[in-house]
Amino acid sequence: MKFSMAKIAAAAVLATGLGSAAVAQDYPFRDITTAVVWGAGGGTDSINRMIMAEMEKHLPVSINVINQTGGVAGSNGMVYVQNQPDDGYTLVGLSESNVTAAVQGGWDQRFDFWYPFIVGGSPDLISVPADSPYTTLAELVEAAQAAPDTIPAAASGAGSIHHLNLLAIENGADADFLFVPYGGSAPGQEAAIAGEVALVVTSLAEQAALIEGGQLRPLAMLTPESAEIGGMTVPSAFDIYDGLDAYLPLKQAIGFAVHNSASDEVKAALGAAFEAAIASDVVAEWAAANNYDVGGQYGEEAQEIFATLEANFAYTLQELGSATVDPASLGIERP
Repeated sequence: MKFSMAKIAAAAVLATGLGSAAVAQDYPFRDITTAVVWGAGGGTDSINRMIMAEMEKHLPVSINVINQTGGVAGSNGMVYVQNQPDDGYTLVGLSESNVTAAVQGGWDQRFDFWYPFIVGGSPDLISVPADSPYTTLAELVEAAQAAPDTIPAAASGAGSIHHLNLLAIENGADADFLFVPYGGSAPGQEAAIAGEVALVVTSLAEQAALIEGGQLRPLAMLTPESAEIGGMTVPSAFDIYDGLDAYLPLKQAIGFAVHNSASDEVKAALGAAFEAAIASDVVAEWAAANNYDVGGQYGEEAQEIFATLEANFAYTLQELGSATVDPASLGIERP
């Protein structure tokens, strides 16, 4: 069979075009969206916007960050991303607080549904408005003991690490506050500054600028260590109340995730960009300036960390009377 030169040329062009199309389809070939489950301005939101900007430098596409808030322990955002294709073009921005969504009835999956990437975290503390009558944690606790369930406390959403830390302080110090949930750390802190609540429990990273600006007064770190911020030493609550180690500390693990069912190609591309971003001076400088410890774990290593958090948080909530679903019924083993 004879072929004309024109047909051969046409065939070559077609083959070249098909080859280019195949190359163009390598992941990622279009922009990625990260849906953060907590509100704009909070720790999870800030970390995701920072790390996505760095990862963009190592990918041929842009990463757009949006907020998909609400539900139980960030369940709205997780369900939203769960319902998207597992092609790696919709990531979920999350934190350790999301592991409690299942035992609170807002999520019907174990956390191993995700293939997570951990950027880092910051320790929690209790603060009050700058003009608050309470100058120490002991004074605040004594007021709560004298009038149980009347002193309003913001601690992000129900089931968040900040809420769990508030519950832990209540149990460790034998006091009952009036928990007021907000859609994220930033709204809770704003509520404290506005006088809507008497205290707020969020992270040092989230509160630092407000403390340094004289809008919040820190009372105690919810870790065994004290901290230096705004020219003052914030004492550890462990030094004030015995037995807190039965409930605290509960550590942050903030980052993002893709469906665990995503392809190896997707996981490898995200992993390479993540590693390069985590190793950058930009991330190190950002973490130091914002009171974060850098993690850098992803994949199976991060899944193991989240599995431990899931078990600890689930049974802590159950013991504190705040779980609506038995962790054992979800296959979560007691730690």
